[in-house]
Amino acid sequence: MKIGWLEVVVASIFIVIFLTLIFSRGSNWLEPRFWRNAAIFSGVIMTIFLIFLTFDTHRYINMGGINVPEPDVINNKISYVFDPDKGHYVPKIGEQEGFFGKIWSKQEAAALIDKGKKTIQSRNCMDCHTLLGNGAYYAPDLTKAWLDPKWEQLIIPVVGKKTKEEAIATWLQHPDKYPTWTRKMPNLKLTDEEAKAVVAYLKYMSAIYTNGFPDHFGVAAK
Repeated sequence: MKIGWLEVVVASIFIVIFLTLIFSRGSNWLEPRFWRNAAIFSGVIMTIFLIFLTFDTHRYINMGGINVPEPDVINNKISYVFDPDKGHYVPKIGEQEGFFGKIWSKQEAAALIDKGKKTIQSRNCMDCHTLLGNGAYYAPDLTKAWLDPKWEQLIIPVVGKKTKEEAIATWLQHPDKYPTWTRKMPNLKLTDEEAKAVVAYLKYMSAIYTNGFPDHFGVAAK
């Protein structure tokens, strides 16, 4: 049986009511003793459940956890498939394909992804874009940007590169040279290493399970 937040809330309320009634025997619900016990048990039980949920959340959100893969996932092919049980699209980790012509160790991949994150922060990309729904809404959300079919359909032929990662890195360094959308992206003066790191970060983000966010992206990407 899968236990979700609703089950936890119902269980905590039931336990509070049960303990309040047990320790308030002989008192009716209008007496201060009854409500004092209710307040005490509510605070204690809710605190226990909050601590449990806090630690349990780490199993899902930590790198290498249930929803967030290990950093070396950038070595693998990543696709987006519909899961009928969940009712939305989910990342699918496929076979190993390499990244920029090599296989990265976990330590190397983690360092590259971290550099990509810091590069995005240093260029204030969130002033226009969003990641996981956070940021501005002038430009597209980047959570699943790696999976956008336009990279293969449009960008690879335009920039003349053989792989998706090389094409994205080239485009990121010269967006003004390869205008593709009405809202043009400015040239952020990325170095080769910074561009490579940003691509690694975007590929890694696409492998994170986000409960179907952004909505309809899987449909649009087909």
